[in-house]
Amino acid sequence: MDHFYFVRHGQTVWNVENKICGATDIELTEKGHEQAIETGKKILEMGIKADMILSSPLVRASETARHISEITGIPMKIEPRLTEQCFGKYEATPRNGKEFHEAKKDMASRFETGESMLQLAQRIYNLIDDIKAEDKIYILVAHNGIVRMVESYFREMNNEEFSAFGIDNCVVKRYDFK
Repeated sequence: MDHFYFVRHGQTVWNVENKICGATDIELTEKGHEQAIETGKKILEMGIKADMILSSPLVRASETARHISEITGIPMKIEPRLTEQCFGKYEATPRNGKEFHEAKKDMASRFETGESMLQLAQRIYNLIDDIKAEDKIYILVAHNGIVRMVESYFREMNNEEFSAFGIDNCVVKRYDFK
């Protein structure tokens, strides 16, 4: 198809506490569940038609996708390639930490025990290429690190722009293949 949609998961406790979740499996808050339900309603109101919801297996994303699926009737399935990047030693540290912001600019760094931006780019770019080749419209439900990489697939970004990019919880963002 010529486009797909991306939704970042609902709020988590670590979002509230300004901590990096990464690949750590953190639950939604009550507000996060409410946001996901509202997002499902918003997708209906916007008239978005999709064939499938693909979700990260991490509970904060899969619960968001489940709520959206229940409200919209769009079937969902888990897509392991949408798992958030493992930020290694930075998980559970402040999201706005200067050291982390700078570390995200080093594309080959694995954050000592995590996954590099290059490794993440390979799996996300491959997923987007697979989506592009199919005759279906998808809604991807995943994480801020994933949408950062998706954004870089579609537009030129310098390292500073890449490191700073993100979207709020439960934002619905459309991506068009040109």
